[in-house]
Amino acid sequence: MTVTKITEISKSKLKITIDEEFAFVLYKGELHHYRLQEGEEISDEVYSEIMEEILPKRAKLRAMNLLKARAYTEKQLTDKLREGGYPESIIEDAISYVISYGYLNDRFYAADYIEYNKETRSRTQIFNSLIQKGIPKEIVEEVWEENVQEEGKDLEQKQILSWMKKKNFDPAMASYEEKQKFSAFLYRKGFQIDAIRCALLLDITSI
Repeated sequence: MTVTKITEISKSKLKITIDEEFAFVLYKGELHHYRLQEGEEISDEVYSEIMEEILPKRAKLRAMNLLKARAYTEKQLTDKLREGGYPESIIEDAISYVISYGYLNDRFYAADYIEYNKETRSRTQIFNSLIQKGIPKEIVEEVWEENVQEEGKDLEQKQILSWMKKKNFDPAMASYEEKQKFSAFLYRKGFQIDAIRCALLLDITSI
């Protein structure tokens, strides 16, 4: 194996390319310690020490520190470690490590997110946001059913009524065109068609 390129990516970090392919990121002190230079061979012993001892410990510590600061989904944490230049095998090991200790759990993340946002955001908005964060749709659906269930319909009605009051929209007084326009507005906000139709039958002045 030959170190084909060493690229500085910050004042303290360097990207190491081996046999024309990205290998890993090292600190400058480590580069000097292992005496790595462009165009020279890297021994199997040094490569193994970096890949099996140095980087796994560092990736696990990085993952733990990130999770101390805030919650992450599995995808978000994986992306953060990728940004740090860790090889995929090292990332997988770090992710498995934090999952094994319960520090990373997409179901718990989804449950907390739903609980925090269920009264201010529509079901569709919540689903789209969690899916964009990398949580599989089936997990989002399961967690929603477990934590919201029928309550979700009442929540959407309350949110729609709140929008009616904010927009001074009274379905009892609105024309067909105004109802269509307001329905489109609510739909863009992520509310379900059935919830919108039900709300438009209400007399807002009596609520």
